[in-house]
Amino acid sequence: MGNCCSGAASSAAAAGLAGVGGIASSAAAPNANDAVDCYLNSRGFHGLFSHIELSFSASNLRDRDVLSKSDPMLVIYTKGKDGALTEVCRSEVVLNSLNPKWIKKFTIVYQFEIVQTLLFRVYDIDKQFQNSREEMLKLDEQQFLGEATCTLSEIVTKSNRTVTLELMHKEGYAPQTQSQNHGKLIVHAEESVASKTTTEIVFRCLNLESKDIFSKSDPLLVISKIVEYGVPIPVSKTEVLKNDLNPTWKPVFLSVQQVGSKDSPLIIECFDYNSNGKHVLIGKVQKSLADLEKIHSVGQGINLSLPTGHKHEDRTLKSQLYVDKFSETVQHTFLEYLASGFEMNFMVAIDFTASNGNPRLPDSLHYIDPSGRLNAYQRAIVEVGEVLQFYDSDKRFPSWGFGARPIDGPVSHCFNLNGSGTYCEVEGIQGIMTAYTSALFNVSLAGPTLFGPVINATATIASQSVEHGGRRYYVLLIITDGVITDLQETKDALVSASDLPLSILIIGVGGADFKEMEILDADKGERLESSSGRVASRDIVQFVALRDVQYGGEASVVQSLLAELPTQFLTYMRTRKITPST
Repeated sequence: MGNCCSGAASSAAAAGLAGVGGIASSAAAPNANDAVDCYLNSRGFHGLFSHIELSFSASNLRDRDVLSKSDPMLVIYTKGKDGALTEVCRSEVVLNSLNPKWIKKFTIVYQFEIVQTLLFRVYDIDKQFQNSREEMLKLDEQQFLGEATCTLSEIVTKSNRTVTLELMHKEGYAPQTQSQNHGKLIVHAEESVASKTTTEIVFRCLNLESKDIFSKSDPLLVISKIVEYGVPIPVSKTEVLKNDLNPTWKPVFLSVQQVGSKDSPLIIECFDYNSNGKHVLIGKVQKSLADLEKIHSVGQGINLSLPTGHKHEDRTLKSQLYVDKFSETVQHTFLEYLASGFEMNFMVAIDFTASNGNPRLPDSLHYIDPSGRLNAYQRAIVEVGEVLQFYDSDKRFPSWGFGARPIDGPVSHCFNLNGSGTYCEVEGIQGIMTAYTSALFNVSLAGPTLFGPVINATATIASQSVEHGGRRYYVLLIITDGVITDLQETKDALVSASDLPLSILIIGVGGADFKEMEILDADKGERLESSSGRVASRDIVQFVALRDVQYGGEASVVQSLLAELPTQFLTYMRTRKITPST
């Protein structure tokens, strides 16, 4: 996840599929066919990543030497969700200094959808060890000066991307005195320049072979980079063009950071798209961005090829690939928007319909376990909230319930979770959890399951923010156990909301059939259409069934769900030509 370096981050760092500063073609071209996203996801295309270079300094460190000042070295760890520490970097030793500025940098891949916790420890290196290489030093033989911890999100969301941390005694060890000053650690983050450079490419093909019996092929291009062991990882795609053997696709946008470097090999595959996901390879080529730039400059096509089945043998086809446009620009990145004051505001809507079961019985989805074990709703709040809370400065989260009858009132499909009749916000993730638990004992579960009212309430807040020039992007989490009964009304609300700075995450809990949720999530079909025939301007819905969340792997389904938010954010900003202030 990271590495130490003495200079700029290496462009060949092999972590991450797409740059937060770059953008997949579906985001840059809102009318692209999102049905192919399902296909890309099945081949490993999930999140957006950006390389971050961290630099360090300290002030007022403790002096542990008798005849001189301390000789400090910084050790950096990442902390897993289970609390396990992994050492990832050691700085050089700065001699005789209580206010060191370390030269060695630490490069880490920032991932929006994951809480990346960092731990920093400072040691005074004994004179007898100072001729040894830093990585060979035994830390238990050095004098501990203090430690500090923070998340990467806390650093990158600061306007100056700098945090000052109080150095404390080591966790698990009692301090010599409670008031002892260990000094401060200053951490500064810089985003890789490569994250900001984006290449726009227009591809065209001639004389494609038809793979369909009764019609022409429906071609799309998938562009993949080659990572370790020669495995291709998709980084972008075109839209699907129906019945076209001489297609010209909408522009594809690739950042240098997405692909590794301008000279890194890319595999460009042309497929005949099939709705069942079994796409047929029409042909492919392997070229770098530098190669594609040359192809564009000479104006000639290159022949596609197909594997013959024999190792390293391909059959050259008559079909040709052309590059009609190749241009490079510097795009504003997700992190630049954050640094200039843009925020993501987290909101929650919870399903209180009777199908969840009596909250006082253990088989209910709303049962509060006295042992502290989280129920499905609590898990969903924590899974999503612990990530998004860092992007909302005041951490006051609008929270609603729906499908229940508050005390002495009719069934409501949008009531304030905190029980207030005037305001809907609660303080922090713990505030949501407390309000949720309290609501379970103050409402009667009822029905039916309607999404329209809470979506409209959120859209109203987002619309008012736009009218007042607010720098806010809203994320509504809907947690539900059942089939919605206002599908068309929900579609109408979503189509209308697609023009607003808003994304909607839907998490299904329990064992219900969630086929209708898949309809709302346009990743697996055509864009939503309202009852009046209007088509959504962009996809703003992502759905996941919590039962599908896997633990112990590299990434959960919820993480994959959250990973799409930066792209949706950038799509909204770029299509409306909203730029971050410098």
